[in-house]
Amino acid sequence: MASFHTPVLREEVLAWLITSTAGVYVDATLGGGGHAESILQRLDPTGMLIGFDADPDALQFAANRLSEFGGRAQLVHNNFRNIASSLAQREIQRVNGILFDLGVSSHQFDEPTRGFSFRSDDLLDMRMDRSQALDARTVVNEYDERDLSDVFWKYGEERASRSIARLLVKRRAESRIETTGDVASIVRTVVGDRFLVKSLARIFQALRIEVNNELENLEIALREALPVLDAGGRIVVISYHSLEDRIVKDFFKHEAALFQPSGNKLVPDTKLDPTLRILTKKPIGASEVETRSNSRARSAKLRAAERIRSVT
Repeated sequence: MASFHTPVLREEVLAWLITSTAGVYVDATLGGGGHAESILQRLDPTGMLIGFDADPDALQFAANRLSEFGGRAQLVHNNFRNIASSLAQREIQRVNGILFDLGVSSHQFDEPTRGFSFRSDDLLDMRMDRSQALDARTVVNEYDERDLSDVFWKYGEERASRSIARLLVKRRAESRIETTGDVASIVRTVVGDRFLVKSLARIFQALRIEVNNELENLEIALREALPVLDAGGRIVVISYHSLEDRIVKDFFKHEAALFQPSGNKLVPDTKLDPTLRILTKKPIGASEVETRSNSRARSAKLRAAERIRSVT
């Protein structure tokens, strides 16, 4: 099994997330358990952590890593969009903090059978949870040209989305698209070598987001987090691209709003009862020292907010 990445912004996460060392915390994106391990090490013996992941490989790795903590570490095979219901099943009504470290782990990129990376020629897959039906091969072989173009533009912001979708549909009529190399060859034909790597990154990001429904899941998960977050508890989110960060920024802004603009100068704005207080006016990035030792940290942005009242 390929290794999991070094936790990004480890000390920053601990500083912004933990408000009570005897509290209950959620790692909504457990991965290899690096952040979870750091959190548990910082907590008192009475503190505990619930870790979520849709990837069974990640859960297996994390279970071994966190075994020394016994029952203080509870691991759940589920998508983070189901946080509230999963906690309710465990009779946990409130938690002191929830961490989201978004994106793909280095394990998933490096494992050939997962089909996430364009840097090697592997079978297309890209499922976080391999028990689900939809995979990247299905997307590239069964979506029509317009839907493919929309995916590449909406989730990858790829300027050549239409041309890439058009050629992909033409190529698959000749033979089925099976591997990451097949997709890379199509993108190369359209954009050439000069912009190839950036275009490949955007196309593969778009396919991954589509396969795993990542942005909708994030929107749902943030809403799900509020009812289980205790007053004074915190949400900490690390994002890696602008689409994720925009969702987090807008959610925090919406929940922290004091007034709803009326849109009419003659009508006063509506006073609101906010649920969150934004703690990070601007996103926090990794230090130069960290980015030198961990390239994944370069694009990381951390945002944090605190619950200021009960949500029913």
